[in-house]
Amino acid sequence: MLIGRNITIVGAGIGGLTAALALAMRGAQVRVLEQSEALREVGAGLQISPNGAAVLHALGLGPDLAKIGVAANAIELRDGPSDRKVTLLPTTNYHFVHRADLLAMLEKAVRAAGVQIKLLQQVDTVTEDDRGLLLTTLQRAQCRPDLLIGADGLHSKVRTHLNGPSKPRFTGQVAWRALVPADQDVPAQATLYMGPGRHAVTYPLREGKLLNVVAVEERSDWVAESWSHADDPANLRAAFASFNPRLRAVLERAEQVHLWGLFRHPVAPKWHNQHAAILGDAAHPTLPFLAQGANMAIEDAWALAAALSSTPETGQALAAYQAARAPRTARLVDAAAANARNFHISFPPKRLAAQVVLRTLGRIAPQVLTNRLRWIYDYDVTREFD
Repeated sequence: MLIGRNITIVGAGIGGLTAALALAMRGAQVRVLEQSEALREVGAGLQISPNGAAVLHALGLGPDLAKIGVAANAIELRDGPSDRKVTLLPTTNYHFVHRADLLAMLEKAVRAAGVQIKLLQQVDTVTEDDRGLLLTTLQRAQCRPDLLIGADGLHSKVRTHLNGPSKPRFTGQVAWRALVPADQDVPAQATLYMGPGRHAVTYPLREGKLLNVVAVEERSDWVAESWSHADDPANLRAAFASFNPRLRAVLERAEQVHLWGLFRHPVAPKWHNQHAAILGDAAHPTLPFLAQGANMAIEDAWALAAALSSTPETGQALAAYQAARAPRTARLVDAAAANARNFHISFPPKRLAAQVVLRTLGRIAPQVLTNRLRWIYDYDVTREFD
């Protein structure tokens, strides 16, 4: 147990709040520092696959997840221009969740567990001296936690403290995101429309009343790596003008869209020292082509809390945490990057051949396709660290 341990977490996102709850349930005194003025939506929808759901269930949040999420029954792959069905991958224990709803669920749980959340606390510096670690905010507040956990995302100050600066590489891809009103009787599935140099994904949120849209296009110019850049919906519609009428009708309903550049970041070589650790995007930023960013952060949170609870010496616990998590997350990061190439095949004969293979396997041997994802979905971090 972690009774009496003073732990500060930087970042009140999904990974930070999950870690706060997992640590508090093991007896730690946890404080979360968040730079925003409120815990609100950043982004729109996300997918909680079985590996992430396993942690939320272990934290006692399974019933709440069922209330806020749409229980998904499949992921459908279609040819974008023609709308021809390629294959269908059944899913179980898989949820589509509005990010704001998931954050609200976690916030309620961590506050009930006694976690203190301090807003408008932006980290300025992280330093260490002979007394240990010193965190200073832009508001000039200082603290010396027993342990500092960086769940502060792509531009993590804690990651930089542990590893120094890193330089991301633009992937040649940009992504739009939007929420649009859904048609009646929208299926409880994610639909992936694949096409030359681009793809789009739609899935329902909030009892099927909304559709989450993520659309990716390859281009040579790059956009700032930010979720907050508003774009003209006409640009999104123009990028997918060659796609099928069904998707175009969805995009016509988009009134507000945001655009961001997709960058490839290296997995951090060092996730911890004696006084600090990182998790989620701070440790292993990933591209969104496997829908595993939030799930990896949720897995990290459980693994970190369990390692600290089961191993008395902090350095050994954090070393065990990185040793257990680094290989899996690196594999997921690489797999997500490879998926973009599979979605965007431009050479028509190659694209047709790839779709014929998927369609045939889906018809005569669907287990071959689902087995390719079992290493992701069947993994349960709560069994490895229990």
